[in-house]
This record gives sequence, structure tokens and C-alpha cells, in this order.
Amino acid sequence: MMPAGSPKAKARRAPSRSQTVSSFTIVKGAMIEETYAVFAAWDFATDNRSNLDRLWADNFIGAKSHTWLIDVAKVLNRRFEPAGRDRPLLLRDFLETWLYPAFDAGAFRIRPEQLTSYLTGLPERGAITEHVWSSHTTERVAAGLLKIAVDFGLLRGSVHKEFASYHLPERAFLYLVHALIDAGIHPSKLVAAPAWRMYLRRPADVEGQDRIRPVRGQPRHERARVSC
Repeated sequence: MMPAGSPKAKARRAPSRSQTVSSFTIVKGAMIEETYAVFAAWDFATDNRSNLDRLWADNFIGAKSHTWLIDVAKVLNRRFEPAGRDRPLLLRDFLETWLYPAFDAGAFRIRPEQLTSYLTGLPERGAITEHVWSSHTTERVAAGLLKIAVDFGLLRGSVHKEFASYHLPERAFLYLVHALIDAGIHPSKLVAAPAWRMYLRRPADVEGQDRIRPVRGQPRHERARVSC
């Protein structure tokens, strides 16, 4: 049984917050290694709660502290729904609507303070935050978003962030193609889908991928057969 103060126990007493913009999930970082470790041991035959209860009880990712284990469980619970669609996260919105336009416009160097108007304007675009963000929280979220972009290879640098030369692996490319098709995107609109912006891919970049051509030219029932 999970302790009463654990993130999952609290979730049982509160409504879902999966649609709320969370500063916590950003400032805690990308958690790439932890995410891989959790899903490598994930039991897809059971639900999220059972898997996170097991993570809490067994610490099978080898978290070095009790506090970090709690943080990992909280963040993964908010970010992922393995049995369903990806959740609409702040990170995705930032990549698609702020970072990509900056990249496409030819920006070279990015500073955290440049994100202030984007972050303070989230409520006007219909986003719900867990509380009103102070200027300090906004600064931390801005720095966190840029650090995550560095961790994923889209940016480089520590103090000053610059755009990196990013290569989208073929398996990731094919995964996204099929995810877009499953979401109902028409083949003729695949190359212009906003999701490519997360990886700083312009339509011409997508069009140039050899694997996109057979997918776009096939009937829907045949597209699932494209080799991965």
C-alpha cells in the first residue's frame, strides 16, 4: 500500500490535473534516463496506478533519494498516459509555437527572458495553471524549458543557448508518421503537420525524407504496412 503522503495517494483524493499547465514538471527537467527506466519495466497489462505503486514500493529505477523517487512518480504521472493519447503539455506547446518559429525566423541565440511574454500570455490562450505564477516561477519555467530543449539536442549551451544541428532518428520519424496517421491526418497534409515543429523540422525537411513518400502515396489500409 502506498503511503498517505505519496503522489498517487493524493491523486486518489483529488480530481485529475492532467490538463493543467504544471511548472513542477518543467523545472524538474527532462528525466530522460528515468523515463526510459520506468517504461522498460512498465506492465502494460495493468493501469498507471499499479505501475506507479510498484515504482514507489520497489524503486526499480534505483533513485538515489526518497525525494527524487517522489518527484519522478509525480512527473511521469502528469506527463504520460500509456494507454491513451499523448497529453497536451506545456513543453509541446513551447516547441511548436515558440521555439520553432524562432528557429524558422533565423534566430541564433535564445535567452530565458525572451520567453516571458509567451509564458505570461498562456492564460489568455486558455491555459490553466496550478496557481498564479510569480516572476520567479516564470523565470524558472523559462530556464527549465530551454534546459529540456538542450537535453533533447535541439539547443546547446549552458548559460547562452544556441540552436543545435538536430537529426531526427529514422525510427522516431516513422513513429511520428504513424502517430499522425492514427490521429486522422490526411496523407496530403503529413508534411505540414504542426507536430514536426517539435523537432525543428520544416515541411521541406519532412518532404525530403525517403520514408514519407510511400506512406503518402498509399491507401489508408496499406499505410500500416510501411516497414519500421
